[in-house]
Amino acid sequence: MTIILRDAQPSDKDAWLALWQDYLAYYDVTLPAGVTEATWARIIAPDHRLACRLAVDAGEVLGFATHHNHCSTWVAGEDCYLEDLFVAKASRGKGVGRSLINDLMAIARAKGCHRVYWHTDETNTTARKLYDSFTKSDGHIRYRVVL
Repeated sequence: MTIILRDAQPSDKDAWLALWQDYLAYYDVTLPAGVTEATWARIIAPDHRLACRLAVDAGEVLGFATHHNHCSTWVAGEDCYLEDLFVAKASRGKGVGRSLINDLMAIARAKGCHRVYWHTDETNTTARKLYDSFTKSDGHIRYRVVL
């Protein structure tokens, strides 16, 4: 396997969408089609801060990392938030997720970010094993108010 990491392109929509639907199914989430369309439009818009890196092998998209940078009150610069990370089931355990995270960390460093951070479900033990190899959980708990 030779993993190529690159930015999502308009021609990647169908491949990304298939993985996106699997990602939503994993979390048992149904989104209106308009939200998915808006997400994709943001990803490919050159002037939007939301971006998506793809892991590709032999033309097949194996996974994605959706991310964006934002200012922080805890450092003078910016942080990078890894909002969504997903690897196709058949490609798990082959270094795809690790490659995507390492790639994003390199991009964040090059842009002068101070931190890369993300959240995951506490029951996602497979992903947490990978994440714990980068750093241990900082113990924070997320609260979300739907408006």
